[in-house]
Amino acid sequence: MTAMHKFGSFCLDADAEILFWRAEPLGLGRRAVALLRVLLERAGTPVGKEALIEAAWPGLAIEDSNLTVQMAAIRRALSAGGGTDWIETLPRRGYRYIGPAVTSEGLPASAAQPTVPVSALPSRPSVAVLRFSNPNGDGEDDYFADGVVEDVAAGLSRVNWLFVIAPKSSFTYDAQALGLKQIGQELGARYLLQGSVRRSGDRVRISAQMIEAETGSLLWTERFDRPLADIFDLQDEIALNVVSAIEPRLRRAELERVKRKRPENLDAYDLVLQAQPDVYCGMPTEAARALALLERALALEPGYALAHAFAAMCHHCLFLRAGLLEDHRLASVRHARAAILYGQDDALALTFAGFSIGMDDHDRDAAFAAAEAALAVSPSSAITYIVGGVMFGWGGKAERAIEWGERALRLSPFDPWAWSAFHALMLGHFHLGHDDEAVKAAYRAVQHNPRHSISHMLLAAALAKLGRLGDARSAAARVLELQPAFRYSMQFSGVDCDPALAASLGAALDIAGLPG
Repeated sequence: MTAMHKFGSFCLDADAEILFWRAEPLGLGRRAVALLRVLLERAGTPVGKEALIEAAWPGLAIEDSNLTVQMAAIRRALSAGGGTDWIETLPRRGYRYIGPAVTSEGLPASAAQPTVPVSALPSRPSVAVLRFSNPNGDGEDDYFADGVVEDVAAGLSRVNWLFVIAPKSSFTYDAQALGLKQIGQELGARYLLQGSVRRSGDRVRISAQMIEAETGSLLWTERFDRPLADIFDLQDEIALNVVSAIEPRLRRAELERVKRKRPENLDAYDLVLQAQPDVYCGMPTEAARALALLERALALEPGYALAHAFAAMCHHCLFLRAGLLEDHRLASVRHARAAILYGQDDALALTFAGFSIGMDDHDRDAAFAAAEAALAVSPSSAITYIVGGVMFGWGGKAERAIEWGERALRLSPFDPWAWSAFHALMLGHFHLGHDDEAVKAAYRAVQHNPRHSISHMLLAAALAKLGRLGDARSAAARVLELQPAFRYSMQFSGVDCDPALAASLGAALDIAGLPG
C-alpha cells in the first residue's frame, strides 16, 4: 500500500516521491520529498539536522547549506496552499513541521504513531511546559493556570540557549497517562516543567517542578502562596520568578550531562558549558583553563556569541588579577564587541559583553546600553542585574548598586553569580556608611565564592572600618594567599573606581594591612 500524508490542501505520496496540491503534482525534487516526509511523520516535534541529512543524503557528508536550499524549495512548494510558515527553523538545531494536522495512510503501525528517539533530541537543551493541573477540579481556575503556563513558556523562549516546545503541542499531553519519559521523547524535550494551581478563598497556591524526562530526576521545585489581589499581576510575577529560577538550574543540569560525554565528542556548545564553572570562578588560573576550551569552541563556531562573552570575562579576570597587562584588556574588549555583534538575542552574552566593556574599556554608557538590551530580551535575567549592580557599585552609584543587587537576589537567590550581587551590596552600603550591612554582604560574598580574592578584600575593608582589626587582617591574609601580587591601587585602577569610594576603601585596606 502506498504511504500517503495528507495535510491542509496537500498530499505527499511518499513512495512515488510526489507532492500534490489538490490534484496537481508539484515539482519537488527527491531529496526535498525525503525531508518533507520526515518532518510530516514527526509533525510538531523538532527534527535535528543530522536526522534530516541522513534521510535525504544517507551516508554522505554534506554542508548545511544543502539542507537550507532544500528547505527553501519545500517552503516555495507549500506557498501554493499558504504554507510558507509551516516549516519552522530551529536555529543551529534543525526544523519542525507546525502546519495543519497530518493524516497518514498506508503506514506500518510503528510509522503511524512515530516516537522521536532520544538521539533525535535537539543538541541544545529543550523544555516542554506541560499544562498545570487544577486540584479543585471545578474548571474555574483553568484559564488562570493556562495563563501562568503560557507566560512561563513565553519567558523561557526568550532565553537564547533554550529550545521551548510550544504550549499548543505540550498541552495535549497527560503526564499521568503516558509517563514523563515518553512525553519527553515524543515532544523532543529533555526537560519538563509541570505543576498545579489551586485557588482557596482570596489566595492562590501554585507548585511547579522541573524534571529531566529521561531519568525522572527532579531538578527544581518551588511553591508560591500569594494573595489574589490582582490575578494578572500575580501571573506575571510567578512567570518571572519561575524563569529566573529555572535558567541557572538547567545550566547546571546541562553541565552534568556534558561531563558524561567523551572529550573527543564535545562540540562548541559542550565546550562552552565545560568552561562555564571556571569562567564563573573569577580567578586567573581557572580563567586561563576556561580560555583553552573557549578557543576550541570559537574555532568550531566563530560567531558563537556566548563563547565570545565568556572569553571576554576570562580576559577581564586575567587583566584585573594578573598584572593589568594591556593584551588582556584589549582581548576582553575585542571579544565583548564580537559578543554584542553576534548575540543581539542572547541576554547572557549581552550582559557579560557589557560588563567587560564597562570595566575594561571604562565605557559605562555602552555597558548599560548592553544591559538594557539584555533585559529587553529577557526581563528575568538576574545576572544582568548582578553585573549591573557591580558596575554601579564601583562607579560610586551606591543606591543603584543596592537596588540592582537586591533585585537580582530576589529573582535568583541561589544564582552561581550571587557572590557578585553581594559585592554590589557591600560597595553600596560601604559607600553610604552602612557598616554593619557592608560586613554582612561581604561575608555572604565569601560564603558564595570563597576562592575569589576580591570577596575577601571587600570583607577586610568592611571589618576594618567597623573596628574589627583582627578579623580584618585575617581576611587580608586570605587575599594574599589567593592573589600574592595583589595591590589595591591596581584593582581600583582596573575597574575605574569612583575616587571617593577608592579613598575610603583604600584607607580601610591600609588598616587591614593590604599593600596599596
